[in-house]
Amino acid sequence: MAIRLLIFLLLCALPSRAQGFRTWVRGLEARGVTVSAGIWDVDTGRALERHDDGVSLVPASTTKVVTTYALLKTLKPDTTIETEVWGDLRDGVVQGDLVFKGDGDPLFTSERVWMLAQSLKKEGLRRVLGTVRLDQSAFDAQREPQGWENTSVDTLPVVRALSVDFNRDDRGRILEDPDRQAREIILRILRETGITVEGGAAGPEVPRKLATWTSPPLRALVQDINKWSNNFMIEMLTRRFGAGSWPRGVQRIQAFYQSAFNLGPEAIRITDGSGLSKENRLSARTLAIILRGAYHDFEVGPEFVSSLKIIGGEPWKLKIKDPNLTRRIRVKTGHLDRVTSLCGYLQTFDGKVRVFAILLNGPTRDEDVWEQVSRWAN
Repeated sequence: MAIRLLIFLLLCALPSRAQGFRTWVRGLEARGVTVSAGIWDVDTGRALERHDDGVSLVPASTTKVVTTYALLKTLKPDTTIETEVWGDLRDGVVQGDLVFKGDGDPLFTSERVWMLAQSLKKEGLRRVLGTVRLDQSAFDAQREPQGWENTSVDTLPVVRALSVDFNRDDRGRILEDPDRQAREIILRILRETGITVEGGAAGPEVPRKLATWTSPPLRALVQDINKWSNNFMIEMLTRRFGAGSWPRGVQRIQAFYQSAFNLGPEAIRITDGSGLSKENRLSARTLAIILRGAYHDFEVGPEFVSSLKIIGGEPWKLKIKDPNLTRRIRVKTGHLDRVTSLCGYLQTFDGKVRVFAILLNGPTRDEDVWEQVSRWAN
């Protein structure tokens, strides 16, 4: 008798859970919100619940899932980026200008300039007859990606091949002339290190590479990008992926998914790497395919999965007050005006891992996505 009662209760619970998902979708659509959402078993790929999961919507920062996995898989997690210093050094004196050549290191900060200056001092550099010059030739002249006409473009500084402190001032404000600040920071640190820069006219030079600064490995950069949703860093890496060109970088990302997942440009419709563009279009199904593929990718999957935000396990507040979600959710969030998105992995109480994606376009709030994620997890 007890077994029959248990079976009856289980059967009753199944449609109730499905009904909760349908009610959630209907409630959002009644408010004018377009929904693309679903949850899948990570092992089999079987859809457990979904609604318009093939409909492509504006994804906001969940675009970074697409970009960062493609970079990790193509370039490999140990890839680094070198910033070079060139000059005509003779007997401790650079005869002309000291040239800093950037190649797209997105984490070139004042602290790293200081360490690079120490390397120059160890090489015997004591005086520069000319001045400090920045070589930005690794990137083309395009100032912003396509599709930023209708978004918050003022949230991102100019992306240059050599950028210091994310091209922001010490108060976090975006700089109109980031090259000027970069030169000033480099000059100040050189002088503090004991290297005199006289600022004279540059004469004929026979430059050679004097020193290099190597960035942290790509796996560490991706951690910062996904956990903090750092738009500047991922756009810098996207440009570098395209040999200095945003369009080429985006095309390489799309070509990777066409080859690796058979996801064509109609599925990966992006114009940038960060998700700031409202011309980007992804579906819940596309995000789930990528997330599931990354989860089972022994080569780079662990680095990718660990780059996602761990709810309750790191210094980020829960968007919904549900202590049951602690360390059971790994996600990438996305926010733009009238866009709320969330995708990632969750673990059920019985230890099963699910992959999920929710894209909402319309008058939304964070609680709209966390309500359903909490229901799936609990």
